[in-house]
Amino acid sequence: MFNKIENREMNAGMMDIPLLPLRDVVVFPHMIVPLFVGRERSIAALEAAMKEEKEIFMVAQKSAQKDDPSEEEIYRIGTIGIIIQLLRLPDGTVKVLVEGKKRGIIREYLPCEDYFLICAEELEETGKTETVRIEALMRSIRESFETYAKMTKKVHLEMVGTIASIEEPSKLADVVISQINAKLEDKQRIIEIFHVPERMEAIYELMLSEIEILQVEEKIKRRVKKQMEKTQKDYYLNEQMRAIQKEMGEKGEKDDFRNEIVELEKRLKQKKLSEEAHKKVKQEIKKMQMMAPMSAEATVVRNYIDWLLDMPWSEKTENKHTLKESEAILEEDHYGLKQVKERIIEYLAVQTLVKKNKGSILCLVGPPGVGKTSIAKSVARATNRKFVRLSLGGVRDEAEIRGHRRTYIGAMPGKIIQLLKKAGTNNPVFCLDEVDKLSSDFRGDPSSALLEVLDPEQNIAFNDNYLEVDYDLSDIMFITTANVLQTIPAPLQDRMEVIRLAGYTEPEKLNIAKLFLVPKVMEANGLKSNDVAFTDGALLTIIRQYTREAGVRNLEREIASICRKLARKIVSNGAKGCIRISSKSVQGHLGVPKFRHGETEGRDEIGLTIGLAWTEVGGELLVIETSIMQGTGKMTLTGKLGDVMQESAQAALTYVRARAEQFGLPEGFYKETDIHVHVPEGAIPKDGPSAGIAMATSIASAFIRRKVRGDLAMTGEITLRGRVLPIGGLKEKLLAAHRGNIRTVIIPKDNEKDLAEVPANVLKNLEIILVENVDEVLKAALLPAEGEGERVEPIGKAMAPAAGSADRIPLPLQASLHER
Repeated sequence: MFNKIENREMNAGMMDIPLLPLRDVVVFPHMIVPLFVGRERSIAALEAAMKEEKEIFMVAQKSAQKDDPSEEEIYRIGTIGIIIQLLRLPDGTVKVLVEGKKRGIIREYLPCEDYFLICAEELEETGKTETVRIEALMRSIRESFETYAKMTKKVHLEMVGTIASIEEPSKLADVVISQINAKLEDKQRIIEIFHVPERMEAIYELMLSEIEILQVEEKIKRRVKKQMEKTQKDYYLNEQMRAIQKEMGEKGEKDDFRNEIVELEKRLKQKKLSEEAHKKVKQEIKKMQMMAPMSAEATVVRNYIDWLLDMPWSEKTENKHTLKESEAILEEDHYGLKQVKERIIEYLAVQTLVKKNKGSILCLVGPPGVGKTSIAKSVARATNRKFVRLSLGGVRDEAEIRGHRRTYIGAMPGKIIQLLKKAGTNNPVFCLDEVDKLSSDFRGDPSSALLEVLDPEQNIAFNDNYLEVDYDLSDIMFITTANVLQTIPAPLQDRMEVIRLAGYTEPEKLNIAKLFLVPKVMEANGLKSNDVAFTDGALLTIIRQYTREAGVRNLEREIASICRKLARKIVSNGAKGCIRISSKSVQGHLGVPKFRHGETEGRDEIGLTIGLAWTEVGGELLVIETSIMQGTGKMTLTGKLGDVMQESAQAALTYVRARAEQFGLPEGFYKETDIHVHVPEGAIPKDGPSAGIAMATSIASAFIRRKVRGDLAMTGEITLRGRVLPIGGLKEKLLAAHRGNIRTVIIPKDNEKDLAEVPANVLKNLEIILVENVDEVLKAALLPAEGEGERVEPIGKAMAPAAGSADRIPLPLQASLHER
């Protein structure tokens, strides 16, 4: 449209005139509109116009958010108008009454600092000679506008008469568009059309679109109103029915709602609630009597009363077992786990002597598959209590523990209250599984909500957001389970008695498989004891060559795999006596062995040391390799080592450099040598300080050319002075060494006290060397130099070859290795 305008020859004269940018409004010719002006430049433009002939150029700006629009952000076509009245308001703004006269176009912006000053030109309208077309359009516009005015409440009916009396087509079009509820862009498009018939057609099309929208709105309103009228009608009829029944004296049996209230009152009398809960239920029943039976509020109150009456306020289960019977049940269900069983028996003994014993809160921490959750079930059986379990893995909403307030639609109590209702007693064994997997977000922190639940001093009055009354949790025996303690907040740890469950030893796994796993798996696969028989050798082969874990889950899977194959064989070929599974026949059922039992790196090697690592699933062997080569003194660390482990390697190298003279190394030996320390299984993250002495031994071995014993493993943190500091997870690490057929283990002297926790059969097969400094470590780990009088060549003249590349037992791809 702009191009057409610019290419036309204009007859109207040019004029210099102040410009008033408008936000969210388009002023048309023949319009009289009040405007409130607050921008300084706009006020200055009005004042300049008042000093001259009161003419002002009004045009819309493209974005209403711009307080100070540029020339490009203002449309080019607007209306030349006259200021009728100008009034200054107390707040500094100006109220101005303007009248649009003619369309105009901005030809040029003139220099002026205080306001926009432009050179504008009047636009001449065209198409006025098309009288027939114009007459038809005028009739259509008048009829449509009358319809539009009747449908919308925003147009006075007097305006219909005004529109009907306008004979000039251009004025009719401008007055009609000013009354239509159209977008700014649509109105700007209309004002830019100077061909009268085209403008009238555009206005007619826009009006028909608005009428169609109003018709749809009217349909929606009628439909909603009809639904509301039906609801009100039903309500009035129900009220009339109640009034009639009341007049006729109909009571009791015909009034279901009243019967329900009577039933609730009867349940309240029979139920033994706390004093606070009894008072609350009484209040809610009284409130319910005042409500309409079909109202939403009545349903909410009814559900709330049901929850309070269904809760086990005083229902308990009594322990009918003697102490010896309870102990026998625990032994029957689980092999080992001595510490947990002793703690449960102690609790039962105290309960026998004390009438009111606060609920115990135990936290069983250990790798997956060692029986944390199943021992909780056995505790329930041994104490003759109900068992309920709540999995906390991935729970991130505090309302899962405390519940939602009744103001929310669909509100419910938290999981604690829900499971107690399901149990039907107020003293069950409550297992909070995977407490270390809790998370938090904007909805709250569930671990903080658990602080009240697991505190014996507070849970006597646990307040659920839904129940709004105190509930006594002190009789519950809480047992929580976790794989690691690090992710459990310290305040939560402080409220629990932590019992660590280490991985099972090989004899323990064998007994568990014979006594529990094989019968369980055979029964699950439809096999009988006379169908299949597993020898001890077969089970040991599965344990050693097909599983490498702290627990027994994978062991159960491998046994199940054999049983499924035997079930298929029996069904296909028919039962032919008892099938005996021996160590030799295991490979035929399970395929190639996954692990090689009893093999570490195999041979004694230079620069190759076996460390011990702690992981979330138990202990593991950790191989450390060191190679030296001609270079510039650079040290390279690979194997995805964490910051702490890299610092241990630096400390180990510093120790070797400081002891160079004692090792027979020339001065400055490291300056022309590159050192590469690598920990295999490079895809698994590793961190922690306890590989310090293993790294020092590996580096020292590479430099002084003495082999490290291949049947020896070690763990301990190193200092720059060569002291060996204590480490954690010793039991798990020694179990890993025992599984890997390690004969000798070097540990810090300060960890001697921790040997009491290690099973006797493991210590019997291991030679434990206690050390206080690295000199003792090297004396025990390094083999004598080969050949008498062998001299260490100066570094640079005789370079050491790379560390041995013998086959090793790969670590399982589980959680990241973490040295403690």
